[in-house]
Amino acid sequence: MAGALVLLLPFLFPSLFTPFTHALPSLLSEWNAPKPRHSRLFMSALERQTSAEQQAELWKPLANQGWKPYIRQDSISTALPEKSQGYIQVFLDGGLNQQRMGICDAVALAKILNATLIIPHLEVNPVWKDSSTFEDIFDVDHFINVLKDDISIVKGLPDDYFWSTREYYAEAIRATRVKTAPVHASANWYLENVSPVLQSYGIAAIAPFSHRLAFDNMPEEIQRLRCKVNFQALDFVPHIRDLGNALVSRLRYPPTTSEVDSSNYLEKVTDSKGKQGSGKFVVLHLRFDKDMAAHSACDFGGGKAENLALAKYRQVIWQGRVLNSQFTDEELRSQGRCPLTPEEIGLLLAALGFDNTTRLYLASHKVYGGEARISTLRSLFPLMEDKKSLASSEERAQIKGKASLLAAVDYYVSMHSDIFISASPGNMHNAVVGHRTYENMKTIRPNMALLGQLFLNKSLDWPEFQEAVVEGHKNRQGLLRLRKSQQSIYTYPAPDCMCSA
Repeated sequence: MAGALVLLLPFLFPSLFTPFTHALPSLLSEWNAPKPRHSRLFMSALERQTSAEQQAELWKPLANQGWKPYIRQDSISTALPEKSQGYIQVFLDGGLNQQRMGICDAVALAKILNATLIIPHLEVNPVWKDSSTFEDIFDVDHFINVLKDDISIVKGLPDDYFWSTREYYAEAIRATRVKTAPVHASANWYLENVSPVLQSYGIAAIAPFSHRLAFDNMPEEIQRLRCKVNFQALDFVPHIRDLGNALVSRLRYPPTTSEVDSSNYLEKVTDSKGKQGSGKFVVLHLRFDKDMAAHSACDFGGGKAENLALAKYRQVIWQGRVLNSQFTDEELRSQGRCPLTPEEIGLLLAALGFDNTTRLYLASHKVYGGEARISTLRSLFPLMEDKKSLASSEERAQIKGKASLLAAVDYYVSMHSDIFISASPGNMHNAVVGHRTYENMKTIRPNMALLGQLFLNKSLDWPEFQEAVVEGHKNRQGLLRLRKSQQSIYTYPAPDCMCSA
């Protein structure tokens, strides 16, 4: 306990350390960190010990669950018809993973309409200001080649339709634009409302298109085509894969500082069979940005100043229209509606059995509160890494300032980790969980309602907390769940994308 107290002193009594901040600037960020909100649990977690048996069970790969991917290398359905009905354009907003799902739906829609798909246009994200195109993120030639027997795809606008640009549709109402597609529209809706546009003009542009194709009552061949796109056709561009492989290698075989800049480092840590090393690591998707914090309407322990700042941001961005704002913080937490803070996700991981030697990769674009907010998590997991700590400045140059490319690297590393866990549900969580389910890889899904109730109980000691966490997550570590009505095929790929072995 003495060691824990020493580590906790800067959090409990920051004023005592103020006179020394000028002499020790390297520690300033740690001293400015907020006091742990769950200090009793935090102190105990710092002193935690995990047995070899617990570690072995924790890192053990998933057993075969009796399901395997259905996707075949050949085409999903019959050969392409001789004549296309016209060209389909879609304009996709949102972040990388929302756009990824939209791309899969666009391919399915082209199949439904017997149309030729123009490579989807990715809108500039209003939050991250990222102008990355499809070609910047995904391997276009691979995409077209994998799907060549299923639909016709072209890289750009045909000469006859050079005018059909995003700018053209932004200027006025156009007969070739379809903007009335309802959320989760049926195949029949598109046949009734978009086919006539194709027949009249030879091209139809659909915007908005996110979440505009239903998951239910679809022909089997359409469902399996969506799976084929998501799990087979969407490959990242080579430089994303190369950087992802380098980060995975450095997580499995921690390099020295000089080795990070070595061009042959990846080759050096790969054995003769081309397989990565045996060092294990977990990816944590820490979805805790300002938008998430403000939209949740929860209290994150930052005091009156933080609460006022979030309330002001909420008013500016959403004019105060946030459903959760009508509930108290206690009500929101007990219902599991509050995203986990870095401290809380750290306590969850510690309770599950991850010790302070765990190599933890932080997949996150930007954390609200910065390093001060992350400091408690880093205290629990000192071997925590991210893109900046693992990659050289030269390696990061191609993705710097590009939110979609940064997210693509995180997605790639997440798919190569031994364990994946997301602090809160969202598009990244849904996409990676679905993909790892498809590959039968271990994924921990936090029990948000349980954790909210545990963190509200300030008298809870560490053994009680740990027992409740372990018990509450026994069936949340990769157990395959079949998709229910209206649920996403990209989050729950069985049974549409998989078959019972």
